[in-house]
Amino acid sequence: MQELTLFLQTTGFLNVAWGNIIMMFFGFLFIWLAITKGFEPLLLVPIGFGMVLGNLPGVAEQGLGVNDAGSVLNYLYFGVNTGVYPSLIFLGIGAMTDFSTLIANPKLILLGAAAQFGIFATFIGSLLLGFNIMEAASIGIIGGADGPTSIYITSKLAPHMLGPIALAAYSYMSLVPVIQPPIMKLLTTKKERLIRMKPLRVVSKREKILFPLVAFVVTVLISPGSVVLLAMLFLGNLLKESGVTERLAASARGVLIDVVTVLIGLTVGAKTTAATFLTPASIKIFVLGAAAFSVATAAGVIFAKIMNLFVKDKINPLIGNAGVSAVPASARVSQVVGQQYDKSNYLIMHAMAPNVAGVVGSAVAAGVFLGILAK
Repeated sequence: MQELTLFLQTTGFLNVAWGNIIMMFFGFLFIWLAITKGFEPLLLVPIGFGMVLGNLPGVAEQGLGVNDAGSVLNYLYFGVNTGVYPSLIFLGIGAMTDFSTLIANPKLILLGAAAQFGIFATFIGSLLLGFNIMEAASIGIIGGADGPTSIYITSKLAPHMLGPIALAAYSYMSLVPVIQPPIMKLLTTKKERLIRMKPLRVVSKREKILFPLVAFVVTVLISPGSVVLLAMLFLGNLLKESGVTERLAASARGVLIDVVTVLIGLTVGAKTTAATFLTPASIKIFVLGAAAFSVATAAGVIFAKIMNLFVKDKINPLIGNAGVSAVPASARVSQVVGQQYDKSNYLIMHAMAPNVAGVVGSAVAAGVFLGILAK
């Protein structure tokens, strides 16, 4: 009986709490949404599984949780806590990104810049809701719809809030097809949605090779604090476009980014325990994240309408939503919504320009915060 009692004490059945059950439910919900609805399964499946793992009673009591020094999960979480995983993801993103649409129509970079308004608006809103300046900067990056950048800046400025912020960022990234279309339709007229944009010019190989080199130098001069993320992004793109390192580019955009995505999703999910997540602060973060994402989407669409007052070749405002960093999900939304009104109007290539500009823009914004605050 004594041995049986000791065995029962090592199981999780005696330590089940409502908080654990609630968080495990959300973990299963994420997995269900990924599998049945197709909402960013590469993100939601590992995050959802990690949430279940992190909230199973008995794991932390055995010293095996993500917060327990010396545990395997704790070692795997090292890549999140130090910013290693987000940097590697940026390398993979660079290796799979085609900047030719942005090079062909450089004025569309302004749409990516306009969408970053969501970051700074949320930063101010977070301060007004009582968060300190470090926490507010971390929460604000959610408006860029950029999970890796959110993790990177939070690990530097507010590591105690990493779980809720990362979960909010990735959640809204996966809900791009749900959140953005109503905002896009609300802010545009039918006539604007039917605008056909001028075909893009052909971009030379020399331009594609020079772009990551020039863009890297210019953006880091503007925002030195973002040097690591931008270096990995543009290095990945140079590997892709140089034509002599295809093997490295294929590894970066394939095996490497897949492995890192699994590890970052699993460990971030495991970090969102009931004790750290079911708090008023976490609820505020999710509300602010939704507001940030909505404001960023609206800012991109509205700025496209403003640009049409001054440019000869009109811009379809539906591509303004792609100024957020969710590559290429938000560009696909531009295409889907546009074809609801004209099935022969192909917007996705045009939308990729503000989309990739948004990736750079969110990294630059994060670098600005780090340059000012991380001292």
